[in-house]
Amino acid sequence: MSKTLAILTGGGDCPGLNAVIRAVVRTACGRYAWRVIGIEDGFEGLVAPLRWRELGPKDVRGILSRGGTILGTSNKGNPFSFPQKIKGKIELVDISAQVMENFHSLGADVLIAVGGDGTLKIAQGLFEQGLPVVGVPKTIDNDLQATDVTFGYRTAVSIVTEALDRLHSTAESHHRVMVVEVMGRDAGWIALEAGIAGSADVILIPEIPFVLDEVCQAIRTRADMGSRFSIVVVAEGAFSATGDKVLLKTAAENLGVERLGGIGERVAHLLADCLDMETRVVTLGHLQRGGSPTSFDRILASRFGVKAVQLIAAGRYGEMVALKGRKVVGVKIAAAVAQLNRVDPQDELVDTAQNLGILVSRAARG
Repeated sequence: MSKTLAILTGGGDCPGLNAVIRAVVRTACGRYAWRVIGIEDGFEGLVAPLRWRELGPKDVRGILSRGGTILGTSNKGNPFSFPQKIKGKIELVDISAQVMENFHSLGADVLIAVGGDGTLKIAQGLFEQGLPVVGVPKTIDNDLQATDVTFGYRTAVSIVTEALDRLHSTAESHHRVMVVEVMGRDAGWIALEAGIAGSADVILIPEIPFVLDEVCQAIRTRADMGSRFSIVVVAEGAFSATGDKVLLKTAAENLGVERLGGIGERVAHLLADCLDMETRVVTLGHLQRGGSPTSFDRILASRFGVKAVQLIAAGRYGEMVALKGRKVVGVKIAAAVAQLNRVDPQDELVDTAQNLGILVSRAARG
């Protein structure tokens, strides 16, 4: 039976999104002779005026290695909490019924939602209202449950690792403490894995509140042993045992979503006060999201796209594709978004870092 699939990419961009789009189109059009349309700019594309385009094999030619998404994306189009001006004030309203009507007006049979925690929560909400949905997990933060890894994450870790390699030479030459702030929101996976791969000396993650005196002492000890520089990797959601997360904007100021940023500057300032060493801060920011995906992410994203179409063929709606061991399987979207996948302070990776002489936090040591 012929079907029309709609696909959108929501939330922050990341390497591998185009690989998913390509895999969906080539599988749906080639294997099943189905039609595919692309919704532009995430869920915002399903709000009037509708923004969409036809997608055929010619439209996805040459995009496997491209970063970003040819469909565009947005993290501000939540139909269950959509900003609208009412009596001169911006209010968040539920327009999900309108989005459902708009979707059906396109003649689409099922929606493939490619995104992270926020996008997939929206997808689950629409599924509960009767919309056939299949999810594909995307986030550089690697914070989704029910999958071993999300595509985009390995590329981000690789980018941060390369940055740390480059910062080592300038830090050592000038005898500086380099504080490097990385993304990850409330999960410390990027900071932890890139910190290990990039030979950091201190790694601060949200799951383990740090103790400033301990960080200062670790850097002093290195200096006493002849290493007159240090690399401190700080996840954007990290905070001290006596403080709170550092925000650029609160949820109330940013349409219901906290905007993290600034912990690197704060840590650098605190270290400068307690150390007799020059301190600099580098915020990698959106560099971690850009560029061409690694071979791992190209392959994983392609596998996810193929599996998403196969789930649709089997009528398995309300599921998300996931990597489990060496296999790509379908799992319930609800299970994937029930809670964040965060670093366990007792995780083997934390233990590895500590045994390598990297300070993670006093709280994690047994």
